[in-house]
Amino acid sequence: MKYGRKKIYFALITLLIVIALLPVRVCLAGTEVDPGEAENSSSAMPSEWMQAWSDPGSKLRPMQIVHGLAPQQASQAGLAVFKDLGLGGIVCNVSFDRYMQSEDHWKTLVQAVKSCSQLGLRVWIYDEDGYPSGSAGGLVLKKNPDHEALSLTYDPNRPEPFALRPAYEHTHASNNYGAARRYPNLIDDKAVKSFIDITHQAYRHRLNEYFGNTIEAFFTDEPSLIAVNIGALPESVRKNVRVVDPLDETLAPLASVPWVPDLPQLYEQRYGEDINASRRSLFQGNEQEDRKVRRQFWALISDLIAQRYFGRLREWATEHNVASSGHALWEEMPLHHVPLYGNALKALRRMDIPGLDMLSSDPQAVIYTGWMTAILPASAALFNGGRKIMTEVSDFSQIMDNGNAASLEHMQATAAWQAALGVTEYTLYYDYRRRSAEDYRSYCDYVGRLNAVLRDAQPTCRVLLYYPIYDLWSNYLPIPGKLTVESQSDRTQKLVSSFMELGQQMVRRQVTFALADHELLSQADVQGSQLDVRGHRFEALVLPAGVMLPKTAMEKIEQFRSNGGIVTQPAKQGAGIDFKKLSGLYADGSLSTPNDRIILGRFQRDGREILILVNVSSEPYHGDIACRKSATWLAADPGTGRIERAATDAAGKVTISLKPRSAIFLIGTLQTETNN
Repeated sequence: MKYGRKKIYFALITLLIVIALLPVRVCLAGTEVDPGEAENSSSAMPSEWMQAWSDPGSKLRPMQIVHGLAPQQASQAGLAVFKDLGLGGIVCNVSFDRYMQSEDHWKTLVQAVKSCSQLGLRVWIYDEDGYPSGSAGGLVLKKNPDHEALSLTYDPNRPEPFALRPAYEHTHASNNYGAARRYPNLIDDKAVKSFIDITHQAYRHRLNEYFGNTIEAFFTDEPSLIAVNIGALPESVRKNVRVVDPLDETLAPLASVPWVPDLPQLYEQRYGEDINASRRSLFQGNEQEDRKVRRQFWALISDLIAQRYFGRLREWATEHNVASSGHALWEEMPLHHVPLYGNALKALRRMDIPGLDMLSSDPQAVIYTGWMTAILPASAALFNGGRKIMTEVSDFSQIMDNGNAASLEHMQATAAWQAALGVTEYTLYYDYRRRSAEDYRSYCDYVGRLNAVLRDAQPTCRVLLYYPIYDLWSNYLPIPGKLTVESQSDRTQKLVSSFMELGQQMVRRQVTFALADHELLSQADVQGSQLDVRGHRFEALVLPAGVMLPKTAMEKIEQFRSNGGIVTQPAKQGAGIDFKKLSGLYADGSLSTPNDRIILGRFQRDGREILILVNVSSEPYHGDIACRKSATWLAADPGTGRIERAATDAAGKVTISLKPRSAIFLIGTLQTETNN
């Protein structure tokens, strides 16, 4: 299907939906719905939804990431290829060749954006030459070498154990697949201003007329504080990476923390203390004073990167009528959030469209660490008052493992579980040239149908999982080598393990939830037996084993508990909690036959309850799902486009049969009260 080409296509698609189809992947007892009923029947799909479902527009479709376009690709004919594949737009940049400095390349990009505008394709701007973002392809440091990222290092074997040095060797700046290149300091406001001036202002100067219409957002890719060893690339990969700045192979890895020249002044202004006098506590010691210094230091660092980098990008974007978006590094590893961002949730909350990086198209990734990758930016969006969440999705892991591209079935299931956890904006690193045009169109149609129902829907969350960054600040100790959970104290390992176990178990038991840190809890309002966090009300709070919250947060939690709110916490790592009580908070969505490979999303839109169920396993699922019997339920299959009325039994259950790696929407028409 070449969407949006001619009106006849819309008529044909609508006709196909209402024709009885061959057996489909998801079978529900019920009768097929005539889309014509939509205008007059509250039990049918609303006409606006039906139109989007039948012919998803460009805003509902995924976007292809294209790093630099050849002149022949920049024409309408060249870019129509993407539209013909079912895509809604592109994420692009000026060519990496002579980055930002070739007028010919700028002319090509301007022509490409103009062509996209004429074709009705969306455009996002990718803000770096490769990644991580922030360096403007090296131009920031070429303009001023003093803007380079700094680390305070610690070597107890030296007479003077502390030293400042550039953060380059043994960091993500020298160990990434893009380029080994020295990196600016993202907590230096002058360095960030230089990056924006060189990059964002250059795009605005040439493309200003398209800002806010064709150009919707800027995409920043894995910017970070950089001063931590997250491991070297395999030598087989590293030898092929572009080396912009030679490395000093004799430089030993050292324990380090990020630094900026005005940090001592800022620390003293905030805490009335001299960080230089207590900096040893950043690297060692387990006394109360040591832990306090670490907590204060990382709290300041988290504010600096949130304000000086992510906040500044958002301010610029708002000023110029576009959105700020992108994703962080190592979202799935909460321990790494400390040295990379201070507080990753806080950093992502400074984005208009927070995002994630999903490198695997194995749908079962969600039940291990994928849930964390998605729920982190989804929570940031929720507490921003926004709805859009971006994913940079690919089959990178599969290509690296065996050289084989992911199948259409795997791609669709990966899209569906991300939608269930809140994702709306799909930016693709899939290689469309490795797939048939038919498969690529099918994938794009599938994403379009997911968004036809969910993009304007609001997530329904009644449960909070505490994000224990406050505890991790106190316990994190830098090491010279690769940072791993196993390199940290027993307490840190238990904190991380308990947090991850709780999140995994809730996802596997179909309990929808959001993440909140100590700051959000401290600012919450207790409304009877509900906890109001930035306008969203929750009825339960899950705490990882062994956490110690600040007094302001604990006071709110105790008030919430005393008013009848549910506060549950395992007695120790690995111990269970009452998941049945958490599941009982939701009227819809309980499976009569438990299955930990069914991912469930709950949403509300226009007075309708929406459930999306995704079977991420390689085995079929057969069972019943609780759906309130006072509602009329529709079943909509994003894979086939088929919609039918689901038969609900006397107990309010719908029988479902999900093939491997398939999904289904259940849409209930009852106007109900929710917490959002």
